[in-house]
Amino acid sequence: MGLDLYHGELYWPHTLKDIPSYPRLEEDVFCDVLIIGGGMSGAIAANILANEDLEIVLADKRKIGHGSSAANTGLLQYSNDMMLHEFAQTIGEEKAVRFYELCFEAMKDLKDIASSLTEDVQFKERKSLYYASSQTDAAKLKTEYAMLKKHGFPVEYLDDNQMKERFGFSKPAAILTEGDAEVNPQRLVIQLIKEAALKQNVRVYEQTNVQEQSFIDGYWQIKADSGAIIHAKKIIYSTGYEAALHTDRLGAELNRSFAIATSRLENFAGWEGQCMIWETKRPYFYMRTTYDGRIVAGGLDEDPMEAPQDAKVLKKYGGRLLEKIKEHFPEYVMDVDYVYGATFGESADGRPFIGKHPSKDGIFYCLGYGGNGTVYSMLGAKIIRDIILYGKHPDEELVAPDRPEKKLYSK
Repeated sequence: MGLDLYHGELYWPHTLKDIPSYPRLEEDVFCDVLIIGGGMSGAIAANILANEDLEIVLADKRKIGHGSSAANTGLLQYSNDMMLHEFAQTIGEEKAVRFYELCFEAMKDLKDIASSLTEDVQFKERKSLYYASSQTDAAKLKTEYAMLKKHGFPVEYLDDNQMKERFGFSKPAAILTEGDAEVNPQRLVIQLIKEAALKQNVRVYEQTNVQEQSFIDGYWQIKADSGAIIHAKKIIYSTGYEAALHTDRLGAELNRSFAIATSRLENFAGWEGQCMIWETKRPYFYMRTTYDGRIVAGGLDEDPMEAPQDAKVLKKYGGRLLEKIKEHFPEYVMDVDYVYGATFGESADGRPFIGKHPSKDGIFYCLGYGGNGTVYSMLGAKIIRDIILYGKHPDEELVAPDRPEKKLYSK
């Protein structure tokens, strides 16, 4: 049985039209690379690898783009759940800065890949406002500002007066960063795979559950539930929170988070640049706007990994998130149109799990555990592509699934 990734009513499916369909795998196939999972990680990997001289097969046990990507809130940020200066304390400044640089580069790559698509995926460049939830956290943001500035990241520091003047609500301090964006995540996944599937070297199968069997004569044997065998030289597991490696072995944990999409507003008075907003408190609250004038907000993370199915419970959480929005913008008049709870995963050390399997040659993981999984999926696809093509990537050790320091950090 698979994990129930979400409960409630999602917003993004209501924005879709003309959803492509793909066949179920019914006969044996051979390929250079098998991508298991048709969510964000699999979609970006398929799109990147489709440009190479490789035969690609992508298989998903659900309909393409209808796993956890449908519950993704679409905030794309290079900044991580762990601040740069905090990373520097755990893995050293050089490694920490390089990791942030990789995320910053991935944001540029996401912009390029979104603009190359033939259909609109509602990608919009935005700034991110990261505010201190308490006076104690204001000092952390001052340190973070100095570290980001030192290493050339575009960032601005705001004190409480500047916050009040520019955003209308008062917080002890904030940093405003550039280089981020928002997107319709489900549209992005579906369109990435749709355009990859148009190429001669890519085959896509949905409603196809697969299981790793054996390695024979240079090929991994992957059996589909139909009985068909996929013979693959390389495998990329892009299975998100249903990863083949257990989360405790990776140094990660699953919990649940909640999100809402509000009714439409005529304008967002006082919300400078409609920037994405999040806070230092853990678990944190965050919010963004949408193309059709809604606010998507999320947070209230808690330990159980499966979201409650009871509509009354979901309504309660939705009400709490709406109140959080109104704490910031009390003049906005809106209701909750969509509310859901979803499984969410994060690594113990704040980094994703990308790269070679610790002991199985030719098997890779692209698992974007953390608050910015789409950014991790982008940098992961490039790292894995280079390892497949050239045998290595200069930064692979930073995110390797078997990195020795992965369990040093605990929230």
